[in-house]
This record gives sequence, C-alpha cells and structure tokens, in this order.
Amino acid sequence: MSDTVFMFSGQGSQYFQMGKAVYESNRNFRDWMVRLDDVARPLLGESVLGAIYSGTKAKGDRFDRTLLTHPAIFMVEYSLAQTLMQAGVWPDLVLGASLGSFAAAAVAGLLEPEEALTAVIRQAIALEEHAEPGGMMAILAPPEMFEEDFLRRHSELAAINFASHFIVSAKTPELAQIEATLKQRNVAHQRLPVSIAFHSQWIDRAKSPFGAFMRSIEHRRGSLPMVCCDRTTALSELPGDYFWDVVRNPIRFREAAVRLDAERPRRFIDVGPAGTLATFLKYSLPNTTRSTVRTILTPFGTDQKNLTDVLASSAN
Repeated sequence: MSDTVFMFSGQGSQYFQMGKAVYESNRNFRDWMVRLDDVARPLLGESVLGAIYSGTKAKGDRFDRTLLTHPAIFMVEYSLAQTLMQAGVWPDLVLGASLGSFAAAAVAGLLEPEEALTAVIRQAIALEEHAEPGGMMAILAPPEMFEEDFLRRHSELAAINFASHFIVSAKTPELAQIEATLKQRNVAHQRLPVSIAFHSQWIDRAKSPFGAFMRSIEHRRGSLPMVCCDRTTALSELPGDYFWDVVRNPIRFREAAVRLDAERPRRFIDVGPAGTLATFLKYSLPNTTRSTVRTILTPFGTDQKNLTDVLASSAN
C-alpha cells in the first residue's frame, strides 16, 4: 500500500461555511472544532466557530480578517485530520504549506494542538499590528512572467504552483497597478482573500514580536516525519525560526510534493478547506505517476460524500 500523506494548505484556502456539512454530521470533527474554539475564544474575545458558520455570511463572501482566518484554517485542518485518524486513516507523513505547517506540526506531534493554535493566533496578532497593508494575487500564466518589470519591481514571488500558475505578494497600491496591467493584457488572475502580503518583505516587522512568543514554546521531536515546503525536505525536529520562515519564504510545495512522488507512489489526502493542494498536484505530477490524490473539503457541497469515499477507499 502507498504511503499516506496528509497535506495542509495555508492562507487563501479559507471561506465562510467551510466544512459545515462535516461539522453538522460528524461528531469527531465537531468535538475537535468546539475544543479548539474554547482555546481560541479567550485569546480573541470572540468565537472562531461563530465567524466561520455565521448565519449572515455566504461561501462567496470575502473572509480575510487574519485574526480570524489564521485560527479558522488551523481548526478545520487539525479537526479533519483527527477525524480521519479516529476513523482509521493514518498518515505516514505530513506536508504543510505556509500556515498549514502549524496543523501539520501538531498532527506530527511536534507541538501540542493547543500550543499550535495559540502560536497561530499570536502570529496573526503580530501580523495585523506590524505588517504593511497588502495582499496576494494568483496569476494563470507561466512563472517567467514574473521577470517582467510590472511584476518584478512591484511585487515578490510567493509561490509557483504549477507550470501556468504562480502567486505574487505586494503592498495594496501595487496590487491595484498589477491587476490593471493583467486586465489590459487579458491575463487571468485572482486576488486571494487575504489582507497581508505573506511571503514577502512587507511582513518583516512582525518577525520580532512573533519570535519572542515562539521562544516560550518547547519544540518536541515528532512521531511522524514532516515535509517542509520551505526546505522541501522531511524534518523530525524544527529549526528555531521555522514557523516564521514558512510564512515569510516562498512556498515550494510543488518541489516537495514532486520529490515525494518520485521516491515512491503516495496516497495524497488534502485535509485543507478547499482542496487547493490537491488541485496543484493534479497539474504538477507527471502523467506516469502511480500516486493518488484525494480531496475532502471543497466549496462545492460534496464534503460528506468525499469524506465517505476516502474512508471507504482506506478500508479496502
């Protein structure tokens, strides 16, 4: 049987009502979401669950308040991973991209879930207080386009997801200029639902306050290997600035995943809110791959069926 890889995505994969069908029908998922919300509420002064499942918000509404989206993504990913494991689907290794590295580390045993969630919130506070206003944009074009002046001089390359899809980060005024140029050139693009220019110099002022908090948390040796999308290698212990580096440096998910696939067939399971990493993999893995890629949560109303299918395929 192929090794199972749990994949955890980061900022930009969130939306209101994410995982709601599983929350309403699966007790394990709901119990973990409530347990984590109890940790987050005193730190935030409000319920993350109340924000995610607000009765006044639709899936298509923009969900970009970092102080809420940071813990919301962690809670959904960690709860879904626990749901799979409690149903008998266990990872052989975990793969975290950007913010998803916090949930991956908690599943791997490198941090306790309460510690990881607290760190996520403290990072969000540091970013909101110190980072320059900005955002991120996905561009559907060859990454070589980044070398053109209108991008290279006004943004930073945040990720290359596959041969015709990359992401840039920029300050708010520059994003508007970039978007105008892309529209003029008929290049497909989309702003991500974020209000901070992750993976760029414009978050650097948040490093010191976040680092001061992280020094109070003891890093443990994990029970599972964790593949790093900053270094593209498996880690059993984390470097000191790891949880800053994964949101500051470019995301190298494609390199990390392709390397895993080249080693042996894998069963990749996307435990993120939107199936983002599964989509990237389908465009990145070679046609000859013997690996499989599964999605559970999406914005398209098939969450419960997807979860049932993954559990059934694991039982065979």
